[in-house]
Amino acid sequence: MRILIVGAGAVGGYFGARLAAAGREVTFLLRARRAGQLQRDGLRLVSPHGDLTVRPRWIEASRIAQPYDLILLGVKAYALDGAMEDFAAAVGPDTMILPLLNGMRHIERLVARFGEKPVLGGVCRVVAELRDDGRIVQMAPMQSLAYGERGGGISDRIRAVDAALRGAGFATVLSDDIEQAMWDKWAFLASLAGICCLFGGSVGQVVSVPDGARAARALCDEALSVAAAHGFPLAPAVAEQAIAGLTDAGSTITASMYRDRQAGGPVEVEQILGDLVERADAQRIDVPLLRAAAVSLRVYEVQRIRQEGR
Repeated sequence: MRILIVGAGAVGGYFGARLAAAGREVTFLLRARRAGQLQRDGLRLVSPHGDLTVRPRWIEASRIAQPYDLILLGVKAYALDGAMEDFAAAVGPDTMILPLLNGMRHIERLVARFGEKPVLGGVCRVVAELRDDGRIVQMAPMQSLAYGERGGGISDRIRAVDAALRGAGFATVLSDDIEQAMWDKWAFLASLAGICCLFGGSVGQVVSVPDGARAARALCDEALSVAAAHGFPLAPAVAEQAIAGLTDAGSTITASMYRDRQAGGPVEVEQILGDLVERADAQRIDVPLLRAAAVSLRVYEVQRIRQEGR
């Protein structure tokens, strides 16, 4: 299976490096700066599971001459429009697009551009960062990829995807209910981002102060209620585990959006929080904490963009 990796950052770079090291037929779609790094230093992964450096095939958007079988999409939400333009020539009648973005809004945008047929559902679980020197640093042991048909069931083509991705150095899950898995992760991430970004610290720092645990639990409940109202309630055990992790006074975990804000970078506020608030409004669900977190991050984005323009 010919696989095009779109995005050589923390997510696309991580899973793409694992696939390349496992001998899969992988090509990275790169822009000039990242291509220069890979040509000079290779694609470098620093991981609790063992460091590796690979020198994968890569291509520029203008040189795509034929469709790929699978496009693994690992960009941030704010880079999606540009990425779609870049990989459009790689989409043929039988191409599958496996997006690893968070939330659900990206699905609507991909379908609007390429139609229903090629777009699969996907969930990745990896905590990694792209450092300035081009290294991808994995900060926690978990590394998994789940995928499936958005309408449910197990098709021949998703079995082919499973065969291509299995055994490449990370856990894989062939899901017959991938949309539920996507909502599960979205509810958790929105809660984590809301807690860290609204209250200004790690989970442990927030819940250790008076009323912190109560506020964190209330924010989690808001996210869970939106998922349930849209037909994707988290299973009791999944919800319990999420709430326990997000109200743990000893936890040092922070949301990637919080780390991005601390570093002065762009944030996925609309994809993770704004869209969830809109869906809450559509169901007439009151989500004051999620809304406050979204407003806080929108203010940050306005200030960041204004500062960049100076």
